[in-house]
Amino acid sequence: MKDQAPLEGLLAFHGHRCWASTAGVRAGEAALRALGVEASGGKSLHAIVEIGDHHGAMCFADGVQYATQCTLGKGNIEKSHRGKLALTLVDTARDRKVRVSYKPTLQPKIAASAFMQKRAGGAPPDEIPEAEQLELVNLVLGAPEDEVLSVGPVEPAGWQPVREVVRFATCPGCGELVAEPYLRVLGDKMLCVDCAGYQV
Repeated sequence: MKDQAPLEGLLAFHGHRCWASTAGVRAGEAALRALGVEASGGKSLHAIVEIGDHHGAMCFADGVQYATQCTLGKGNIEKSHRGKLALTLVDTARDRKVRVSYKPTLQPKIAASAFMQKRAGGAPPDEIPEAEQLELVNLVLGAPEDEVLSVGPVEPAGWQPVREVVRFATCPGCGELVAEPYLRVLGDKMLCVDCAGYQV
């Protein structure tokens, strides 16, 4: 079995132990190795996770964030909304990328587990006994990489970063700070989306 010490940090970051966040850590670590880079607190990496919204494996993204240090706040992680446990990690400094996907080989055991049966019944993950959480964490953590991950080739990325806007204004309607791209014209005023009453 692999060293579980990093999972204590993941637990503090994610909030509970689960198979999907563990799969995300393993995918992130595999992508870093394939690219020959280390996790970065800067923006030299960009992660694209293929999860979507409102499904039980979104925890995968937190594992990816924890392993790669790509975060929502830095704007270097995004979702492509495909509903898959897969990651494309872009090395923006060298314009290369690799895609890593989680294989469904363990899913019969995961689906039959006490943890997933309770989750399917509506139990919050952090209220499920720790031993049942760890059963799945250990299953995913201990499996050989080639059994649980598919690591694609390293390819040119053709990366075109979106330019970051660093200008802000105070909305005259609510008095709150708003990034300039989110200001909307209403009459002779530039208002936030909420005060303007429209998005586009």
